[in-house]
Amino acid sequence: MEIPNLLDDFDSDNFTQSVVAHRVSSNIQALETVYHRHEKGQLVMPLTGCVTCTIDDAIWMVPTNCAVWIPSQIAHSNLITSNTDVCMLFVDPAVKDIPTQSCTIAVSPLLRETIIRLAASDQDYQPESRTARLVSVLIDELVSMPKEHYDFPIPSEPRLNRIAQAMLAKPHERHCVDYWAKRYAMSERTLTRLIKQELGISFSHWRRQLDIVLSLKKLSADTPVQRIAEDLGYESVSAYIHFFKKNLGLPPKQYIKQHFSH
Repeated sequence: MEIPNLLDDFDSDNFTQSVVAHRVSSNIQALETVYHRHEKGQLVMPLTGCVTCTIDDAIWMVPTNCAVWIPSQIAHSNLITSNTDVCMLFVDPAVKDIPTQSCTIAVSPLLRETIIRLAASDQDYQPESRTARLVSVLIDELVSMPKEHYDFPIPSEPRLNRIAQAMLAKPHERHCVDYWAKRYAMSERTLTRLIKQELGISFSHWRRQLDIVLSLKKLSADTPVQRIAEDLGYESVSAYIHFFKKNLGLPPKQYIKQHFSH
């Protein structure tokens, strides 16, 4: 079944306003944008469900109460699952202090509600209007939000690309770097150096990023913690909870309560 383009009728660059917003709901089937870029930077903020963004050579999972920022002219595509409601904010790159790199942004209640309000407004607003004043508050809140990098890089280097695709397909198989080195006829040292050269991180960090983005996706879909631990190949639920708290600051159940309650 063909997936429709979720922004067929909306082009942020057609507006002279420096900040505009658009809201999309997917009631039955998944929706996606084709791989594209635009002048305005884009904030993707799910209100319910989860969005998967492919930005350059990385996959970003965007759960409820988080958002992903995509800077101006960065190639990307967005896939939203069925029964998902998402707001997209578009910001001119000349706006002061907006992020210049892709990142995950925590969404405060104020930021969430102002983006929703803007998306429901006439986007062709005047500079001194009530909507323009709302936008000023929105930008002040946006640039002050905490920023993280919850992405899973997909390298273009053929061997690393195949490793990335294999880990995505079977995340429960927790193979070490030595396994992958042997599989692609390299020494462990050579593969370790290649990963560092291509990604700027270690193999363990790369794998950790996969666990984080898949955890966020599964938590936003109300998957039980025990099931997530099994899906990601952890030996026990306690081992998974330890990993989650170490990297995200809270145990999964507390994180769910703070980030996914509506």
